[in-house]
Amino acid sequence: MPSKLLSKYLVVLLSLVLQVKVNFGQVCTNLGQTPSTAFPVCGTTVFHQTSVPICATVNIFVPGCSTGGGGASYQNKNPYFYKFTCYASGTLGFLIVPLAANEDYDWQLWDITGHNPDDIFTDNTLVVTANWAGTYGPTGASATGVNFIQCGSDPTLNLPTFAAMPNLIAGHEYILMVSHFTSGQSGYDLSFGGGTAVITDPNIPHLGNAKADCDGTKITVKLNKKVKCTSITGSGTEFSLSPAAATVIAAVTDSCTFGFDFDEITLTLSAPLSNGNYSLIINNGSDGNTLRDNCDNVIPQGELVSFTYNKPQPIFADSVGKLGCAPGAIKIYFPKKINCASISSDGTDFSVTGPVPVNVASASGNCIDGKTDYVIVKFASPVYSKGTYVLSLKAGNDGNVVIDECGQETPIQTLSFITADTVSAAFQYQIQYGCLKDTLFFSHDGAHDVNYWKWNLNNLPPVTTQTTSLIASASSVNNVQLVVSNGLCTDSTSEVITLDNEVEASFDMEDFTCPEDKLAVTNTSTGAIDTWLWSYGSVGSSTIKDPPPFLFPTTGREINYSVKLVVTNLALGCSDIATKTVTVFDHCNIDIPTAFTPNNDGLNDRFGPHNALKAENYDFKVFNRWGQLVFHSKNWKDRWDGKIKGTPQQPGVFVWMLSYTHRDTKQAVFKKGTVTLIR
Repeated sequence: MPSKLLSKYLVVLLSLVLQVKVNFGQVCTNLGQTPSTAFPVCGTTVFHQTSVPICATVNIFVPGCSTGGGGASYQNKNPYFYKFTCYASGTLGFLIVPLAANEDYDWQLWDITGHNPDDIFTDNTLVVTANWAGTYGPTGASATGVNFIQCGSDPTLNLPTFAAMPNLIAGHEYILMVSHFTSGQSGYDLSFGGGTAVITDPNIPHLGNAKADCDGTKITVKLNKKVKCTSITGSGTEFSLSPAAATVIAAVTDSCTFGFDFDEITLTLSAPLSNGNYSLIINNGSDGNTLRDNCDNVIPQGELVSFTYNKPQPIFADSVGKLGCAPGAIKIYFPKKINCASISSDGTDFSVTGPVPVNVASASGNCIDGKTDYVIVKFASPVYSKGTYVLSLKAGNDGNVVIDECGQETPIQTLSFITADTVSAAFQYQIQYGCLKDTLFFSHDGAHDVNYWKWNLNNLPPVTTQTTSLIASASSVNNVQLVVSNGLCTDSTSEVITLDNEVEASFDMEDFTCPEDKLAVTNTSTGAIDTWLWSYGSVGSSTIKDPPPFLFPTTGREINYSVKLVVTNLALGCSDIATKTVTVFDHCNIDIPTAFTPNNDGLNDRFGPHNALKAENYDFKVFNRWGQLVFHSKNWKDRWDGKIKGTPQQPGVFVWMLSYTHRDTKQAVFKKGTVTLIR
């Protein structure tokens, strides 16, 4: 049954009452329960979630499972989200173990490289893999998992809960959602391992740079990576200045009000700085540590970063953020924060030129307290073509170029960025036909810088070469999927290839016939057949696919004939033979013998009408002298063996009764008589 499609298990639990619901329950607002506030992952950490707050927000799309023409229909009910970056390409393995045996957790993985995390709700192409089986117990990604997304299901079906480990790409960012459908839950443990991808940041946290604000009363510190919000003190006791022109009296992070980690801190000084060169030094704070990353690595004590404070000067944009596939926007970073009010929301502060026209639709920032350290420039449509593009900063409809936090207007300037081609997984194949086996040759053209291929052929292990082949039965249905990537853009396509060229001879006919009747054969052969050759023993033949009924010669005795069909595919040189035996009776008069000898000598051992082939509505009974029914059959081929319930009967006389309708004359016939059992 389709479960988790808006309401998992409701078919089993609540009939059809709630199936029409799309969203229900508390909106998710707790940290970790939305993509933008996801838990940061250290690959060595085990997440022990003793409970999950009850909530539900936007429905999500599950490839191959969602209904409604590709729209979202699965609910992220009671979710927790986990974010991580791949530092070395490989496979991702992870394990979700419910804390109670009768609980079912579901999960889905997205590649959000170059995207806002909330894009998982609107961009169906970001999905990597998932498992929504209703089966209770552990789930995750493993080497023995299935290479498809298991849809929602009835828990009694015990469908697979593990997916094959997905391939992660170095430098890409990912979001994992773990969801639980029911309201009562005991929680779960989430651990990562078993794959070859590296998702633990190998970098040790360090001070990145420091920058004094416009009036010298605050210092903004950038780190080289995210660190835990719980590792900093509110009074900034981790930091000191040299020369000691002032002391740090407060520290405010840029994201701890809505996340678990940060990479930027604003330090408030006890007095303004004068122009000059300074060093900001980090040591253990009053909490006993410097700053800790998500794997509990600390910034070394005594590490310092130097900076110069001078009267503010105009700044230049210094970089463009990492681009994803078919980017619909770019991030522009500046050495100082930008005043959000100076950014024209219609994007007219920016223009783009390149190999194909690009129209700017809007511009915005991650505005906190009216300031942002980057500007997101959105395009009217994604950029699908590979090439070098030039972004120009200019005066917008508001009459100015963007203005920094110190009130300085940025100069008119340009920045370049490079995009990759989108890719297509469309593949070509050729078939080399054989009699019993066919060989399929697959190839991909490698266009648009594709450098990764993954062929899934039936249930065989994946193949990662540009070309491959498959040997399959000449009568088979083959499922072929290809996933390609150029390191940035990914595409997949699937095709079902049906092979039906195997030549198989077969036919149906009666096993017995009367000498005056013609034998009809029904051709049931399959495959690409060019010629048919029928032979009826040595007395006849035909080359017609469906020959007319055949009359055997009358001999006055019972004869067995071999009926044979030879079918051939001339182009392949493939043939097959089917043979059956038909018994042509000496006559079809329905006679009943007067005696039989059930002594197992192979002669006259069983009693019944002779050759009752033309007896329709056949009914034959045998009684002993006391009127007890000892044998009854409605099949003329069945005969009495002289036993009652396995016990041989003594010699004597038995009464029989026979009724039937003659097949040719349609006359009803009733006969009775006696038979002598002789031993």
